[in-house]
Amino acid sequence: MEDQDYIMFEAYLSGDLSADELNAFNERLNTDEQFQKAFKMYRDLSSHLEHNITNEQESADFKANLDVISNQYFNKIDDPIGTTTDESGKSNFYKYAIAASVILLLGIFVFNQFNTPTYKDYNNFEPISLTVRSSDNAIFNQAEQSFNAKNYEEALVAFNSILEEDFSNLEIQLYKGIALVETNQFEEADDLLKKLSQGNSAYKHKAKWILALSYLKQENKLACIETLKTIPKEAEDYKRAQDLLKKLE
Repeated sequence: MEDQDYIMFEAYLSGDLSADELNAFNERLNTDEQFQKAFKMYRDLSSHLEHNITNEQESADFKANLDVISNQYFNKIDDPIGTTTDESGKSNFYKYAIAASVILLLGIFVFNQFNTPTYKDYNNFEPISLTVRSSDNAIFNQAEQSFNAKNYEEALVAFNSILEEDFSNLEIQLYKGIALVETNQFEEADDLLKKLSQGNSAYKHKAKWILALSYLKQENKLACIETLKTIPKEAEDYKRAQDLLKKLE
């Protein structure tokens, strides 16, 4: 959203829009979903701030700190901040101070949103290749195609069929673990991935990485951090694990 949009939000809430501006505002509110969401957030934050900026001393300090912001964004204030003594000036100060504060809070909110790591930042799994490794190509081909197409429900059906015949296939167990995480079947996924990570196979480090991502998706930050710390330097995903660890700590 543009800063001008937030100024318009405040003008709308204060009843300062002209008839034409009000019609244009309502039209955009009804047709622009992002504009509507931003307005609702602004309105809620504005209401909260309006009820909290009451103490005279706090207001004076707040007024001084917002001098630059107010002059930059709110040209409607004719007198310099601190010189207005009538009730109208005081009202304007509160109104535009609230608007400036909401812009600041929204900026902080957006910053935090973009700087908090999420599962989707790391679940870019490499395509798998299974059909050349088995004489029974049909079920392996189905598993491979479904997984690579990110159709994880169908992939799970194929993985389960393969494991019914050969549960010792650790590679398929790993891919099943990924599919379980992708479909939010966390309890089964975590049990399977823990067993793989505690073994001595070539897949143990990869299983730890997927287990850490499972915890990340579940927003279990502590478990994610502890799991990431167990991934050794020789692991394929060590650098990515360290990157995620730095962002979480």
